[in-house]
Amino acid sequence: MHVTLRQLRAFVEVLETASFSEAAKSMHLSQAALSGLIRELENRVGMRLLDRNTRSVSPSAVGEVFEPMARRVLSDLDEALESLGNLKELRRGLVRVAAPEPLSCTLMPKLMAMYNSSHPGVEVRFDDVPIDLVLAGLQDGASDIGFGPAKVVVDDSVDVHPLWADPLRVALRADDPLSKGAFVTWKDLRERPLINYMPNFALNVLSNVPPRHHPLQLVPVHRVNTALSLLKVRQGAVICPSMAEPLVHGFGLKFLPLAQPEVSWKIAMFVRRRASLSPAVESFVNFTLNLASTWEALSREAGRDAGTAI
Repeated sequence: MHVTLRQLRAFVEVLETASFSEAAKSMHLSQAALSGLIRELENRVGMRLLDRNTRSVSPSAVGEVFEPMARRVLSDLDEALESLGNLKELRRGLVRVAAPEPLSCTLMPKLMAMYNSSHPGVEVRFDDVPIDLVLAGLQDGASDIGFGPAKVVVDDSVDVHPLWADPLRVALRADDPLSKGAFVTWKDLRERPLINYMPNFALNVLSNVPPRHHPLQLVPVHRVNTALSLLKVRQGAVICPSMAEPLVHGFGLKFLPLAQPEVSWKIAMFVRRRASLSPAVESFVNFTLNLASTWEALSREAGRDAGTAI
């Protein structure tokens, strides 16, 4: 049995107006065309749905039973089309984002707040997870967009959008003699334990530094807050991208430029590859790419907003 939506709409419109001629006008059809739709519908179901005479039209006994079902089908369709329209116009939608520290506690809240101010109907769900879980979430579909170091290895299920490069700086205790200078060199750090929270630090960072300047001792931890907490109670150093400045100052530590050579932490946006992105995800991607040219200013603003609240 093949019943069309036009046939159902014609049936309901006749009941609404109690007139074939008025129903035809409402649907912008000739009366003959509307009568043909009703006839086709009755032929499909094999029963008369309308009782009509020269003066009136009303539902048959079967038509009375069929009417609420027909209305429900049309209502569900209208609701589905309205939902699609809301998604297209970004009055509704969902974007699932993931990022590791220090992005998660510095720039990401600012980025999400700026996006939501212009797209209040879109829900942005955020996961603060290590970079390996950011990538795993993209691959298994748990996340739509991820952020992290540009040098991480991804497969062909993920598109990589480089955003910007953030200079690395060094956090030191206030009683460390190195904290008195205007900058610190990598060679200066050789005698200090380096409390490191960055995965693949040797590959992504130390590969850019002459081997003779490498720190001699690495103390591994998993989170930037842990690294900075340890530095408060023991001698050493923590290397962070400059965006971590509010975190470093929040722990009462000094934060100085690293030089000879200057090394940057390159940040990228990772997007789960699909035949087509949802309107909400696509808008978040485009919003971020458009913002990337002013990302450094955003980083400084995020630092001022965060202050020293730790």
